Amino acid sequence: MSDYVSIHGQWSSRLTFILAATGAAVGLGNVWKFPYLVGENGGGAFVLVYIASIALIGVPVMIAEVMIGRRGRQSPINTLRDLAVEAKSNCRWQFAGVLGIVAGLIITSYYSVIAGWTMAYAVRMVGGVFTGVTKDGAESIFAFLVEDPERMLAWHTLFILMTVAVISRGVRSGLEQAVKILMPALLLLLLALVVYAAVNGDFVQGLRFMFAIDFDALTTGGVLTAMGHAFFTLSLGAGAIMVYGSYLPSDVPIARTVVAIATFDTVIALLAGLAVFPLVFANGLTPGSGPGLIFLSLPSLLATCRGEGSLGRSFSFFFCLQPGPPRLLCWSRWSPGWWRIVGCCGLGRRAGSVFLPGCWGWSRSSLLAPGPLSSILPVK
Repeated sequence: MSDYVSIHGQWSSRLTFILAATGAAVGLGNVWKFPYLVGENGGGAFVLVYIASIALIGVPVMIAEVMIGRRGRQSPINTLRDLAVEAKSNCRWQFAGVLGIVAGLIITSYYSVIAGWTMAYAVRMVGGVFTGVTKDGAESIFAFLVEDPERMLAWHTLFILMTVAVISRGVRSGLEQAVKILMPALLLLLLALVVYAAVNGDFVQGLRFMFAIDFDALTTGGVLTAMGHAFFTLSLGAGAIMVYGSYLPSDVPIARTVVAIATFDTVIALLAGLAVFPLVFANGLTPGSGPGLIFLSLPSLLATCRGEGSLGRSFSFFFCLQPGPPRLLCWSRWSPGWWRIVGCCGLGRRAGSVFLPGCWGWSRSSLLAPGPLSSILPVK
């Protein structure tokens, strides 16, 4: 068996791959979904089922994806096609890669819009717009943003341009340099916010909400939710991890690396809950989930906290970084297949980047007309 060679370069180290893959796994769902699922489905009982699902399902599948990616050293489509030919198997395996690329495009098309929201909120927080704001005021600010398609389109376009600027520089000069800055910054901000919540929030109630073991509250649906979230949070089945594996050096141990990624993702999700819910309980708010927690509840909550200026800026930059690492990298979920098309047209990576924002047009249509995004806007 001859070794394939990636035309896109390789990660410089195991640590860089861990940061990149963790960046793909960690997202706003770790903040607005996972902690709430824990609290509503038996606390520690849900965490135990989730960890078991990660260990028994998520990690083995992730190991398989990384191994396939490193073996093929190409896009998911070409990797599955060539390995099927090599194994004298059915070439229709390549259509699984097609599904992954389509999934990456769809995910990016809506996540880039939410990333635009976080950037808009970061600027407003730094500018003092949320100083002393009430919950009704926070709702008005959010409604003003989402009811103005041109304003949303501007922030969304800015995020897409930043993404293209990173991706066009390739693996080491682009993606690698981004994760080396963004992921440590994300972790440091998160730890600082947890410390603040421990000092100024109802940390005991937050711990009880997330970790008190209650098997009576854990239903069959809760078990299935834990299993599904374990699969989703590691970005499995969408080709992302296969792409990252194609950049992995041959001497890096896959199993230990994947365990480290799964561990970091779980720890970050739990820390995010410990940063948010103690403050929610301390201010008498009802724990929630989804965009409403981030864009409606937290701004009014931060306005009542001690040192709300610096705290608010920390939270705004934390949530701005949340979609940053995974979504800056999200283009690479389907970009290797795109670069094959670009190469056939005789264009280089930088020139081809001009044509990357296909999902920009897709998202633009959702912003300027009723569509899938309208169902997640928590305005009314």
